[in-house]
Amino acid sequence: MKKNTSRADSGFAYSRKFFEQLVDSALSHARKLGASDAAAEASEGCGLSVSVRKGELENVERNRDKSLGITVYLGQKRGNASTSDFSAAAIEATVQAAYDIARFTASDPAAGLPDQDDIAKNPPELDLCHPWAITAEQAAELALECEAAALATSGLITNSEGAGVSAQQSHFFSAHSRGFRGGYASSRHSLSVAPIAGVGEGMQRDAWYSSMRDARELASARVVGRYAAERALARLNGRKIATTECPVLFESPLAAGLLGAYVQATSGGSLYRKSSFLLDSLGQAVLPSHIDISEDPHVRKGKGSAPFDEEGVSTRARKVVDAGVVQGYFLSTYSARKLDMRTTGNAGGSHNLVMSSRLTRPGDNLDAMLRKLGTGLFVTELMGQGVNPVTGDYSRGASGFWVEGGRIAYPVEEITIAGNMKDMFMGIVAIGADAYNYGAKTVGSVLIERMKVAGS
Repeated sequence: MKKNTSRADSGFAYSRKFFEQLVDSALSHARKLGASDAAAEASEGCGLSVSVRKGELENVERNRDKSLGITVYLGQKRGNASTSDFSAAAIEATVQAAYDIARFTASDPAAGLPDQDDIAKNPPELDLCHPWAITAEQAAELALECEAAALATSGLITNSEGAGVSAQQSHFFSAHSRGFRGGYASSRHSLSVAPIAGVGEGMQRDAWYSSMRDARELASARVVGRYAAERALARLNGRKIATTECPVLFESPLAAGLLGAYVQATSGGSLYRKSSFLLDSLGQAVLPSHIDISEDPHVRKGKGSAPFDEEGVSTRARKVVDAGVVQGYFLSTYSARKLDMRTTGNAGGSHNLVMSSRLTRPGDNLDAMLRKLGTGLFVTELMGQGVNPVTGDYSRGASGFWVEGGRIAYPVEEITIAGNMKDMFMGIVAIGADAYNYGAKTVGSVLIERMKVAGS
């Protein structure tokens, strides 16, 4: 097979047609070997990453990756292999390797391709690919502008960990013997900076970024730089506080992490392994009655959008949590079979989740949420991975601001916040209108009624 460069205008070296031929060749060879079922995927990714620091170019990196993956089934035995060599001989060798692995693998009753009824038939086009024709020189200029904006914000911004620009795009085609055929291209571009405020032991670092599928929708370099600097400046002269129990407000980017913990706890892998604090939660209230969580995989340009999941299963919009009650889990075909349930089209993860409160009003911005907090802790940074997925016990290093009378009093640092995720979820009293999109998750700032705060 010859390389097709008809996608060169997008930065791709291989065309969709070429990938279809590659995948069909792999599936054909699997059938010849005697596979009862098989799936294959060909993919390519390419991009540019540029970083600068203190006004100087630091790194320019171009990446280009390609891969063909093949999964072979012999009844309920499964084998998988992959290669980055697209030659006919390499494809046959890779299929043979997957076949040999399947021969010596134990039979698994849950193994197998998706059922016919679940396979995507006419997937929607979601406008997910917007190649950014930016040169290394232009990317460096943009990163330098972002860092310069941060440094110019105040004389107290004394240093920088650098700024970066990334332009990435990829495409794939996959098919399997149950009739699925599909693929699409996608892109993800970003701009980031990390300024340092203060001197000596009193130095404080913070960062900000903008990430979009379409580079035209990125925040301006000056806005990103200035906001990152303001965040670093706000952290100067941080204090320790005495150990206490109080309301805690999670800044919206951190609140997405709470939503992520919910997804992990209600994902098939955690559930069938019984390693979740939300076992058997379907139909149960695990959040207050004013909280909803929705999933919409078909948002155009959405960072968590997908017309089908990694198995070729249809994706669909749904209510994951309705009035605090769990309506559905996050299941792949395999995990669904392990649980004697049906796939939800979540092989590969969740899609454009939104957590919202029925009590939220349009004016509930961050200032309004601080007033609702009253006296307590506003958390803007978390450290460590301190969540026990089995028990739900939660303990994270944190920093942020002490709030009194609904107004920020002073920055705080070197503290630990602790609780249990079950109690934390049920203790959510408000979600702000300051919604922030963090990858595939969108949520405003989240106010939890009470948590333990360990200080000095």
